Amino acid sequence: MYKDILLAIDIDDKSSWTASAPIAVELAEKFGATLHVMVVIPTFGSSLVANFFPEGYEKETMEEAAARLHTWTKANIPDGIRKQHIVGHGRVYEEILRGAKDTDCDLIVLCDRRTDADMLGHNADKVAHQAKQSVLIVRH
Repeated sequence: MYKDILLAIDIDDKSSWTASAPIAVELAEKFGATLHVMVVIPTFGSSLVANFFPEGYEKETMEEAAARLHTWTKANIPDGIRKQHIVGHGRVYEEILRGAKDTDCDLIVLCDRRTDADMLGHNADKVAHQAKQSVLIVRH
């Protein structure tokens, strides 16, 4: 049923993946799908803010994020699952949607960290409404 699954996580926030990663792994195992694991590094949002950081800071941050993502997948994704590591840079929901399009995935899995059961968080809401693929939003 699924050939490519995109799992969006925030490595620094365990609540973003403790519930969603096991589900994505289970689905990838069940269907023999490739698991595309993605983290997003937000932009500064303003060139004024960017001026306070040393030159090359964003590049270093992206490289560090890629290394941390590889370490995370070794610890949390079984060896038998085909996987791809993706580090996005920009607005979280836009990068998740871009990653989904670029990988031609058929399912996006992400966690909604909001505790209010009546509403989704900003990024989960945007992804759910704008994605062309099925979206599995895991509440924790």
